[in-house]
Amino acid sequence: MPGTMSLCMDSSGALDFYSPCVRALWASLFPLAFLVTLALLYLLLWNSPVGSLFRNILPLEEAESLLDESPNPLNAPPPPVWSFRTLSFLAFMECAAWISLGSYNLAVSHKLTWDVWTPFAIAFTWLYAALRPLLRNLTLSPPYDLFALYLIHLTAAIVELGAIFYNRYTIDAPFPQKNVLAITAAHFTILFALVTIMLCTPMAIPSNRVDKEKIGTEISPEDYTTLWGWITFSWIEPLIARGTKSTLNEEDVWNLSPTLQSKLIFTKFNESKFKGGSLTRWLFFCNSLDFILDGILTHISILLNYAGPFFLKRILDAIADPTPENRAHAYIYACLAFVASILRAQADIQHLWYNRRACTRVRTELTAAIYDKALKRKDLSGVNGTKDKDQDQGHPNGQLNSKGEKDEAKAKATKSADTGKIVQLMSGDANRIGNMITAIYFIYGTPSEIIIAYIFLYQLLGVSAFVGLLVLVASTPLNHYLSKRNIALSRELLAARDRRMSLLNELIGAIKFIKFFAWEERWIKRVEDMRKTELQWLVKDRINSVVFGLIWTCGPVFVSIISFSTYVLLGNTLSVSKAFTAIALFNMLKMPLNNLPHWTVQILQAGVALDRISKFLEEEEVPDYVSTLKKAPASSQPLPEEFLGIRNGSFRWNAPKRTQLNPSGNESANEPANEVCEDEQFELQDISVRLPEGELTVLTGPTGSGKTAILLALLGEMTPSTDSTVVHLPKKTTQVDAHGLMNSISYCAQTPWLEHQSIRENIIFRSPYNEERYQQVLECCALNPDLAIFEDGDETEIGARGVTLSGGQKARVALARAVYAQTKYVLLDDIFAAVDSHTARFLYDNLFQGPLMANRTIILVTHHVELVLPSAYYLIRMGLDGRIDTQGTTKDLRARGVLEAITKVSAVEAEAEEAHVKREDVADAAGIEAAKATDVVSKTATVKARGKRNKLVKEEGRATGNVKWSIYKTYLEASSWWTWGTILPIIVAFQLFNIAEKIWLGIWGNAYDKTSSLAAVMAALAQQPPLDGHLSHNAAFAPMPSTYRDTMDANSLPSANAHPMFYVGVFAAIGLGATLLSTINLVIQYAGAYRASKRLFSRLLATVIHAPMRWFDTTPTGRILNRFSRDVETVDSSLSSSMGTTSHKIASFAAAILTVAVFLPPFVAPAVIIGYLYYKLSLGYVRTGRDLRRIESNTRSPIFSAFGELLEGIVTIRAFSAERLFFDEMHAKVDITTRMWYSFWMLNRYISLHFDALSALSIFIITLFALSGSLSAEMAGVAITSAMTFTSSVYWTCRQITQLEMDLNSVERIVEYLDLPQEPPAIIESHRPPAYWPSSADSNSLVVVEDLEIRYAPDLDLVLHGVSFTLKARERVGLLGRTGSGKSTLAMALLRFVEPSKGRIIVDGIDISTIGLQDLRSRLTIIPQDAALFSGTIRDNLDPFQEHEDSTLRDVLLRVRLISESMHQSHRSSRAASVHGGVDEEIASSSVSQSSRTVTGNDEQKGLITLDSKVSAGGANFSQGQRQLIAMARALLRQSSVIIMDEATSSIDFKTDAIIQTTIREEFGNSLLITVAHRIRTVVDYDRLIILDKGVIVEFDTPRNLIEKEGGVFRDMCLKSGSFDELKAATLAGANAKVPTLLQ
Repeated sequence: MPGTMSLCMDSSGALDFYSPCVRALWASLFPLAFLVTLALLYLLLWNSPVGSLFRNILPLEEAESLLDESPNPLNAPPPPVWSFRTLSFLAFMECAAWISLGSYNLAVSHKLTWDVWTPFAIAFTWLYAALRPLLRNLTLSPPYDLFALYLIHLTAAIVELGAIFYNRYTIDAPFPQKNVLAITAAHFTILFALVTIMLCTPMAIPSNRVDKEKIGTEISPEDYTTLWGWITFSWIEPLIARGTKSTLNEEDVWNLSPTLQSKLIFTKFNESKFKGGSLTRWLFFCNSLDFILDGILTHISILLNYAGPFFLKRILDAIADPTPENRAHAYIYACLAFVASILRAQADIQHLWYNRRACTRVRTELTAAIYDKALKRKDLSGVNGTKDKDQDQGHPNGQLNSKGEKDEAKAKATKSADTGKIVQLMSGDANRIGNMITAIYFIYGTPSEIIIAYIFLYQLLGVSAFVGLLVLVASTPLNHYLSKRNIALSRELLAARDRRMSLLNELIGAIKFIKFFAWEERWIKRVEDMRKTELQWLVKDRINSVVFGLIWTCGPVFVSIISFSTYVLLGNTLSVSKAFTAIALFNMLKMPLNNLPHWTVQILQAGVALDRISKFLEEEEVPDYVSTLKKAPASSQPLPEEFLGIRNGSFRWNAPKRTQLNPSGNESANEPANEVCEDEQFELQDISVRLPEGELTVLTGPTGSGKTAILLALLGEMTPSTDSTVVHLPKKTTQVDAHGLMNSISYCAQTPWLEHQSIRENIIFRSPYNEERYQQVLECCALNPDLAIFEDGDETEIGARGVTLSGGQKARVALARAVYAQTKYVLLDDIFAAVDSHTARFLYDNLFQGPLMANRTIILVTHHVELVLPSAYYLIRMGLDGRIDTQGTTKDLRARGVLEAITKVSAVEAEAEEAHVKREDVADAAGIEAAKATDVVSKTATVKARGKRNKLVKEEGRATGNVKWSIYKTYLEASSWWTWGTILPIIVAFQLFNIAEKIWLGIWGNAYDKTSSLAAVMAALAQQPPLDGHLSHNAAFAPMPSTYRDTMDANSLPSANAHPMFYVGVFAAIGLGATLLSTINLVIQYAGAYRASKRLFSRLLATVIHAPMRWFDTTPTGRILNRFSRDVETVDSSLSSSMGTTSHKIASFAAAILTVAVFLPPFVAPAVIIGYLYYKLSLGYVRTGRDLRRIESNTRSPIFSAFGELLEGIVTIRAFSAERLFFDEMHAKVDITTRMWYSFWMLNRYISLHFDALSALSIFIITLFALSGSLSAEMAGVAITSAMTFTSSVYWTCRQITQLEMDLNSVERIVEYLDLPQEPPAIIESHRPPAYWPSSADSNSLVVVEDLEIRYAPDLDLVLHGVSFTLKARERVGLLGRTGSGKSTLAMALLRFVEPSKGRIIVDGIDISTIGLQDLRSRLTIIPQDAALFSGTIRDNLDPFQEHEDSTLRDVLLRVRLISESMHQSHRSSRAASVHGGVDEEIASSSVSQSSRTVTGNDEQKGLITLDSKVSAGGANFSQGQRQLIAMARALLRQSSVIIMDEATSSIDFKTDAIIQTTIREEFGNSLLITVAHRIRTVVDYDRLIILDKGVIVEFDTPRNLIEKEGGVFRDMCLKSGSFDELKAATLAGANAKVPTLLQ
């Protein structure tokens, strides 16, 4: 700095602070330069594109205003006036004082030199400080520019004061005069007062909407703490105090800052001008301030890291020559080293805070964006082929295809994320990107660290230093290959994980059906095969990581060897100072060079995750008129021509976007078979309809004609196939007509979608609660009789997918939801199908003709045209070609003679198979529809009153206290004891190699002369790492004390001066040996982790699948899947690493303690005090952090459960315009999880800061102790080095133990499920039934029930009371009874889904309680009410384990009328066809109907149902009737002697019902058929009927005897059904039909 030299002739440079001139120059110019820099930055950045990068996306003031939705203005009270007036007054005093001093200098000076004007420059800065509090708006506080200016002045004053004492100590200079000392004291007083006021200034002032008393309890103190509280992070201490004293609960943790809350963050994120471009760019510019500040502070931290060794070397230089001046220098350097350590800790804490805020916001933004997209995305739930084509669906074993096949398949794939993948995007990919952001500062800092290190190396070794870099350059191609391979492996691993989670989602969703058929073991194998594929990719990924890591770990060693060798070969002398300093720098390079590949891999993997999310966000969305999220808030003013209808409409089912064909069309020829060609898709055509306002419109037509499709088209859930299509869909919830009805839609789907909430919450569906309206809805929807059964009434939880309700109850709850919503337009899809005729009449009379439906525009899909015709104003009939066959007002249609023909359709359909089946009947005399009541309903009906609402699903449990030894033991056993038995000796050997390094360095230093030996000590000490910085924590080389060095025989080894490469070579061998041990340790660790992952997953899967159904009914699916996703992923990835690292850190800690005890006994006493302080800090950290992570794990499950529910019910949610309500609920759930996660990391920042401060303090104290003169230079080096090693080891041991406990939380959660109650054994080898069992040979007693009593738990009442009966072979028996009478319980008892508390069930002479469940359930067959289908083909669903020939499968399809006789001609059996022509052909050619959430494929829609026809997940692309027929085909394949049928005809049309009844009568003649009946007509011609009431058999006889029994229960049912004569005739006909059979 030439200018400084010319101004200060007595100085040796610009940094010669011993010169008063230099000190004065810096004291005047630096504050001025600071203000000029501020002004320039303000001018450059304000309102400029670059300046936008430095703006916070969501400041606190804006967040509070967004959070507060009140129309009143949000006012923040100004900060205390006194403080800023005081600041201004004190600054004016300083300004006046400096002006006075400058004036005095002018008066007495004979020359106008620069030092005369210095006080005026300083006075100018104080003038700024005086005016700043008065002229600027101070609602934003504190003013950081003033604080920085005060600190600059305070630093200058401290330097000047230090110079006074320095001169006094070194040259015995006198102290200044008293008046100068008084002025100096006053100056210090003012500066300390200014800094203190600033430190006491709050970071922000709470607005008038913030309850100040709740800050620190319910409201986060982070935003409103003082500047001192922010610098020290003391604002987190109340939470630590709570966590230390007791176990934390969710309510003990304060809410998130508004600046981090999900809704507010996503609002700003979604409004960003960068939306729509690259997702990476979008994320960066929305969080640019955090990224930039993180980068700046990271580089400051790096510079301060290198300051430590810099000052330490100079301290030892001073100790080596202990003159008074050098000793004074040493004290100055010790103070500067301490200050540098504190500043580095502060820089670290601040950059990590900005880093964590960026991570929190990015995670929240991505999670909310995925949820937002799910709300706006086209519903593709029933589309075939939406899964990645790299999944080999034809190979359930999950065999790996070749890479070429996979790439080809991917290139051709039509992709759309399924439920499993979307949940994985939210839970895994968003989290992976967030984790990458938390470590991105390694990427910022690594180049800087390498550059700084190589600048020093170049000064030491010259060009030789860069020769070593050639190693890294030479490894670049291999690294590039490994990086590309890592990307590919990561993509395949994530895809395999997606497929495994999709399969598990399907498995858990259909678990009851799987248990019905005893398919558990085969499904477990199928999932295990998927898991095997996933683990294969995981192993490949880990092999790649090991090789990658090995290259970079060996890199620094080879770099040092080659650099030293080159240096020596060039003729240079490798002195010990150069060698040791170079080695220190090479070891400093270890951390950045080792971090570079690790975090490069992490970034590449995060890039894969980002790409997956980006592709999902680019998927096709519903039109703007469908989603309320895509609309601007509607005006309350009515719009002209607002109606519901379609004009010139043509629609086809939603399908993912197809890949564009190349010009040659090659791709088209090779597309997968399940791709649907556009000209083959089902299509609604030429639809033009305008629904009459305020009237009932009836929509009817044959099965598969597109009735449901019309509703979905109106709702915007189908894709228009022509540009001329116009849909009028009013969705203006803010517009209310004169009748109080919103100008919007409510919808009831054919397959009801219900939430896992109470009945009341499902009906209200987030609308305002109106007691009077609510009670009217319950009454008119016939729900009051059902609620009377439940102990908790309408507060009864209905469970996942409405598990606690019967089919009819679910339908009526969904109907009640549509009716309760005060909407003008109501869309109802076949609501009468799920209820009996009596309830249908009740609904029509009380609901459709009542006040709740008055003035509402209703469109009703139904076959019950005759029932609703009196109230119908308009009627539409669909044809099989997807066009409207007939439409018009009923008056016009009647005049044209069309109406009468339409009203006869129901009767024609009902009589198509059986002339005497004319109507459906009621099985419940009281009018309560008696559809299947699940086990839980029966249980609930018998629970004793407990005085509060019963919780079906209990809160998710969590462990408390320390992780138990049993958890460690479980993981250690799973990974194999020998794994850790091998790893521990390797860790010990690794520590021995570290000791050998130190010993060898001592020998090396002793091989030089004494002067060089001291230099070796200093150089070695200069490399010591900081506590938590960017340097390698394994690079600490402590020189051996002289007593040990003197015992070594230097004469036995060559001279270090003459043979330096010998010492370099041994050192390199030790380094390579340590690297080799580390790699072996990693390989064994990965092997153990693989074994643990495999075993724990297998045990978890088997335990969950074999859990009783009761557990599945009371456990949300999301909670189960969370164990299989996040927890299993933790065990797969991070747990083994945490276990190994913790073991290593504990070993390092033990070694550090031994070093202190052996080499430095005087440090033991302070070490005990420091250790106690560490213990107290660690105690609060471990206890609080453990509870926070456990709560976080538990609060994560509801997010995924709710998300899964949302994906299933997206059509209903959009129809009700409820997207924003669901979005707000998701925001609240995400905030709960985030606040636990964020609080944990703020706790981590607190402990890191305080540990760093303790470390700096301990090193400072020991340094002062060393400077006292009691220690030699060598011992001083050992003392300081040991202190560094000890404090670092304590910190990392504590942190790693905590991290290990956090990871073991996943094992805790898995172990919780390993102890689930289990069903009885699948197979009991000592009691295997014969192969022919059960046999129909004994016609008298095939099934015998003796004194059966069943209760669901020991403390609950009986559900069945002393039930006894005997059933004969080939008999048809019906079970009838009211809801809750126990008929479903009895049916489930036959399959041992519930165990008897008394009595027994004997099937063909064997007590079923003595045999295994698999033997029992595989020999009996149940046809459930809701048949479940699995993704794949018809063949996969009929014969999932390839046990039958295709001809057999076609035969059963023919026998259940799913294919026509002509299609089966080549495989026709000799069996005479029982039904001819008409019905078979009509059904075979009928199209697949569409339920509430389905999409139809080409095969089914064209009527060509073949074994290769595709089935989407859940069978969503088949009608309910077809799913039922496929279930019956399964039953025919099994050929069981006992068949239990839970009648499922309540939700299908009459024609399919007739076919099913015919199939039952003709195909199951050789089996005992037990039917849980919901319609008397179904079982009126059976052999015998069992009538149950309150768990007791009240009647058991033939239908004829029962209907003729005066006062009988069955007769009473028939009388109340309204069709007694017809039923009686049917019983007589059935009895007469049996007589010929009996005579034969």
